[in-house]
Formats: sequence, structure tokens, C-alpha cells
Amino acid sequence: MSSITVATWEQLASAFYQHGWVWLPHFLSPALTAALCDDLQQQQLRSAGVGRQKDHLQNQQIRRDQTAWLDGSSSAQQDYLQLMQQLQQAFNQRFFLGLFDYECHYARYQQGDFYQKHLDAFRGRSNRVLTTVTYLNTPESGGELVLYDEQDQLLQRLSPAAGGLILFESERFPHEVLPATSERLSIAGWFRRNNSLQGMVDPGT
Repeated sequence: MSSITVATWEQLASAFYQHGWVWLPHFLSPALTAALCDDLQQQQLRSAGVGRQKDHLQNQQIRRDQTAWLDGSSSAQQDYLQLMQQLQQAFNQRFFLGLFDYECHYARYQQGDFYQKHLDAFRGRSNRVLTTVTYLNTPESGGELVLYDEQDQLLQRLSPAAGGLILFESERFPHEVLPATSERLSIAGWFRRNNSLQGMVDPGT
């Protein structure tokens, strides 16, 4: 079972407080990263869509990845979800965010797959507060996540690295996934304030 070390938590908290986002290249242990990667390969992934509930639709002009939601059905998933629960509790204690739960899915980008620039939440229209992307492999090239600031200026361009985590405020930072040139495996997730909103647009990463 993995846990968040004091050093990791302090690095997370300090960077998030200053910038609203943080990149940790060694968040997951190699063992948990490998276990999750193996677990992903056993899932039945399906073409991803955009929007939620009645607004959900597939649009390959916007995104072309494949996804499968984590439900705790394997020990690797359970370990990951428990780790994110620790993160949720730590953020609530430090920043009083009122995070209520966490949802996440595996994402596989194959050659040529991408996700156009988008926000994961819109002010007043979503209950997603924090977005997480955890990488399960290190592609040779391509599939970078590009983060923009509130003025739509380039903020950071991150190459996927196995075990790495990026966390950012969902309604503050537009972002995109550049076309993959080889398989890119990750877990995209969202900490929410509650799970009671109906019919709101919450695109995923």
C-alpha cells in the first residue's frame, strides 16, 4: 500500500498554494505504476466522449482517446484510490476545499490520438474542483499535456513520465493533449465538492 510522504505533501501544498497547479514527476512508486499499467491493459476501454449525462457525445474532432472508469475492482485500483483519498483529506485539511469525492478513469492514447484545448469545469456550472493526471508509462515522444493560464497563454508543456502526477484547479487552467506518436497511458481524475449536480458539462482529460 502506497502513502503520501511528508516531503511529497509539503511539495504539493507549497506549489499548489503559489500557483494553483503542481507537477510531481515521481508521485507513484514504480511497483504501483507497473501494477496499474498491467491493470489498464486488462480493461475493456471504449472511445471517450465529451460532456456528461444527457450532454455526453463522442466527437473525434475533439478527442480520440479510449477510457475505462476505475471502480476498485482490483488491488491496484484500490491502492490508487486510497492514495487519492489521502490526497483529498490532506487538501481539505490544509486548504478547506470541501472536497467530497474523487472519480477517475484510465486513458489510452494511441498513435495520432489527441484531446483539443478545454476546461474540465466552468465557473458556476460544475462541481469539479481539482484535476489530476497520473502517467503510467513514458512514451518516446508525443502526447504532451499543455497547460495554459487564465489569459490563455502557454504555462507549461509536460512530457508524460511514468509515475508522474500533475494536479491543477479544474476551472482555472485550459489544457490539451498533443497528438501521441506512441501509446500513452494515464489516469485522469477529478476531486469534486459533491456529486449532486445534474446535466452540467464536465469534460474529462
